[in-house]
Amino acid sequence: MSAASEISGSEGGQSTVEYIQHHLTNLCAGEGCETGGFFSWHLDTLFFSFFLAALIVFVGHRMTRNLETGVPSGFQNFIEAILEFVAGQVKDTFPGYNPLIAPLALTIFVWVWLMNFMDLIPVDLLPVIAGFLGIPYLKAVPTTDLSTTMAMSLTVFALIIYYSIKIKGPVGYFKMFLFHPFGKFFVPVNIVMTAIEELAKPLSLGLRLFGNLFAGELVFLLIALIGGTLAVGFAALFWLPLQVILDLGWLIFHLLVITLQAFIFMVLTIVYLGMAHTSDH
Repeated sequence: MSAASEISGSEGGQSTVEYIQHHLTNLCAGEGCETGGFFSWHLDTLFFSFFLAALIVFVGHRMTRNLETGVPSGFQNFIEAILEFVAGQVKDTFPGYNPLIAPLALTIFVWVWLMNFMDLIPVDLLPVIAGFLGIPYLKAVPTTDLSTTMAMSLTVFALIIYYSIKIKGPVGYFKMFLFHPFGKFFVPVNIVMTAIEELAKPLSLGLRLFGNLFAGELVFLLIALIGGTLAVGFAALFWLPLQVILDLGWLIFHLLVITLQAFIFMVLTIVYLGMAHTSDH
């Protein structure tokens, strides 16, 4: 997110608070947009999420049609390295075998990483382009939208419940609530504790990813404001270089954060599904 591409936070008469609020507001349609109601649709989140998903499908399709068996290209080597990395994580973490787990883990890791990577695009670039096209709001990072992260975590949670019932059986699954973790003499406590443990899985997945990416986006906005509200006149000789240094430093650090968050989401998904496949939990 280069400082040279960032636009002044006070441009167009915006105050600092208005600038931040504008960048953190989704392009919304439907009922309840003002209050964040259930029937509101975040169009920018949907667009970038499906666009990046389509990009994954397109690249995967092209790769399968142009595989090199002799000396592969650098890009093919890169893709194969990701495949081997994910396969290694599944092999080390997941008990037994399920043909769904490795493709699911790969999809989660790549898709979440790409959505996180949108945070490295200059904060003002896409909103300014959208403004020229008559689009008033645009959030380009789907994982800074709680709807995205919770939708993914709830999908994983649905798979956890499905495989828990499939592997343990309906009776075995509900016995887990009765007798785990303290045995048959503490059934009421077991029900509460196990319910909390199960509900914590989607919450930990969704909130961790959202919190880290939202905080990272907010830091980029604050750095952008250094060049917009403080760099006036001769003060620019100090504040603009400082902005560039801070921007570059945070970008390098955030590159590690977005990769780590994609990795954590993938690994926790494998771990939770692995727990669902064990009959003793």
